[in-house]
Amino acid sequence: MLVQNAVEALEILENNDVIWCQSMAATPYKLLEGLAEVALQRKNLTLLQLHTEHSEILSDPQLEGHLRQRAFFVGKSTRAAVNEGLADYVPIFLSEIPKLFRSGEQHLDAVLIQVSPPDQHGNCSLGISVEATRAALQVARKVIAWVNPQMPRTHGDSFISLKQIDRYFEFSAPMPLHLQPQQSAITTQIGERVASLINDGDCLQMGIGAIPDATLRCLGNHKDLGIHTEMFSDGVLPLVESGVINNSRKRKHRGRIVTTFAMGSQALYDFVDDNPMVAFLDVEYTNDTSVIRQNKQVMAINSALQIDLSGQVCADSMGTKIYSGVGGQMDFVRGASLSEGGRSVIALPATACGGTVSRISSMLNPGAGVVTTRAHVHYVVTEYGVANLRAKSLTERAEALISISAPQFREELAKQAWQDWGLKVRTS
Repeated sequence: MLVQNAVEALEILENNDVIWCQSMAATPYKLLEGLAEVALQRKNLTLLQLHTEHSEILSDPQLEGHLRQRAFFVGKSTRAAVNEGLADYVPIFLSEIPKLFRSGEQHLDAVLIQVSPPDQHGNCSLGISVEATRAALQVARKVIAWVNPQMPRTHGDSFISLKQIDRYFEFSAPMPLHLQPQQSAITTQIGERVASLINDGDCLQMGIGAIPDATLRCLGNHKDLGIHTEMFSDGVLPLVESGVINNSRKRKHRGRIVTTFAMGSQALYDFVDDNPMVAFLDVEYTNDTSVIRQNKQVMAINSALQIDLSGQVCADSMGTKIYSGVGGQMDFVRGASLSEGGRSVIALPATACGGTVSRISSMLNPGAGVVTTRAHVHYVVTEYGVANLRAKSLTERAEALISISAPQFREELAKQAWQDWGLKVRTS
């Protein structure tokens, strides 16, 4: 049913409804603006989501008792609300969320989506973010949509018939852009070191940010790279254009880039628009280790906030303060390990806070979440070098990690290795 605006579309929501919101750069933020108004006329609404764009309005304290956000991944729009007790954070693998919906373990009443206009067959597209939304659409009773002519039309698991949408409104607005960050000497050095670990024919998984982009910039002389990832951004485009990324050696979806969402510039969105080379698939599939491992030479490239001397990786919090989420890091680290010739990398700057804090520490900060266990970590890369932790003892791990920490912290880290772990380590 076509209606005039977001508020009218959302009128079908009832007290106590549990709502899923399509996320990432496809966030239906016009619907969320309307939700902030409609929720004041309802009680006890719950909004489930990942990282959402332009959703700060939902953190208004006036919505208490009317609407509460429940985030499976925390972003800029929800970080303060989560850490101030105005919203909830649920630590979970991204690949597990569709299973919660399909099994009925997580009840859903409604789904909010942003889609492209329907084609000649009446099918709209979820565009640049499929993630767990495909599963949500299969179980929810009410589907509410913003039809946006500027949403790219993507291939894969992204299609939904207009007949499946209960209420929708039409409005043209640009997609949120995430422009490539500026490179520093540190991110360039890290990118070069990560790139040195990548071989011809590797199937890459990477995230968004300066380090993945710096790594991709160093791959111009490689051959036959593939992409099977949770998400990708602009750094991939020049390598596709030059033929470096051609997906020709993949066993799964040969010739195609596989992802579940994309975030970047308008050039990226233009690239994925109606491009059969790119398959946007359900995250339960893209992040399934049994699927990931079927490609040879999977190279998983991820980041961290902090890593301790045993190799434990914290990627979702700063102590007890939630910063992001579990996401798909562990799925791809494990999938890469099980892949024939596969490897994984955790890449991070050696320091934070202007060089005053070492990201490599003797122990994680109290309350810090272990996203990737020390038993799973393979390579760790900073601007100071590469540490290979695979099959290494605690002493060998501590020595390797201290060797790639910032020089001003190495002596103290060696002392702490003895005090905290009883490890006698050598430092250069």
